[in-house]
Amino acid sequence: MPHFNVSNLEMFRAVVEAAWYKKSPVLIGTSEGERDFIGLNQAVALIHSYREQYQLPFYLNADHTHSVEAAKKAIDAGYDSIHIDLSKLSIDENIKGTREIVEYARSKNSAISVEGEIGYIVTDSSKIYESVVEVPPESLARPEEAERFVKETGVDRLAPAVGSIHGIAANKPHLDFSRIERIRGVVPVVALVLHGGSGESDEQIKMAIEKGIANVHVSTDLRVAYVDALKKELAKNEYAPYKITGPALEAAKTVVAFNIDLFGSAGKV
Repeated sequence: MPHFNVSNLEMFRAVVEAAWYKKSPVLIGTSEGERDFIGLNQAVALIHSYREQYQLPFYLNADHTHSVEAAKKAIDAGYDSIHIDLSKLSIDENIKGTREIVEYARSKNSAISVEGEIGYIVTDSSKIYESVVEVPPESLARPEEAERFVKETGVDRLAPAVGSIHGIAANKPHLDFSRIERIRGVVPVVALVLHGGSGESDEQIKMAIEKGIANVHVSTDLRVAYVDALKKELAKNEYAPYKITGPALEAAKTVVAFNIDLFGSAGKV
């Protein structure tokens, strides 16, 4: 299941149109900053509109939500999925807050999917790092922690830190496939999520899926394609916004279509 973050209407359209062309289900994510910019209710209205138009399984995810309060706002607004990311807190606090969101979501709509996260990612999806980024061993998720977390929270999806990074850096392939397998083994009832898909090679992504990853997040690759295309159009001294952003939309759509093929989700609907 591919997951793509969007920051504006053009990127939203790029994901939807590429998914329709490829006949793929898709999760469309908005981080806290992205949904502040787009608007909670507006993002929900857009996903309903596109679902009605294309009759395909497009789902809206509140990605990397760092507080219980913000997660509840997304649930109340009508998001299909909530990623409650309390991974920077202690495991006990993480479990407590995540369980609260699972219970709150179930009380509002039993169809809402809730994702929790353990371990932590040390980089930012809005940046490109020219040097190698160190991934400290202590940041990675531990299988025994994953087992406890899933059992005590009741999440539908689990995002364990397994060596990926947000953004793009000069790192060589670094996913811990053994860790993915061991976590998959102790939590067979939930879908495993890989964040930081933009920073991984195609071979690493394919192997991660083979080892048990069911949902891959891509954000930075879309942003880079969109912004690079936008810069080219701005250099032409064009002043009609739709003419400037049109090529940027198409560039982002190309990235979405490529990743849908890479993940193997094309033709699934």
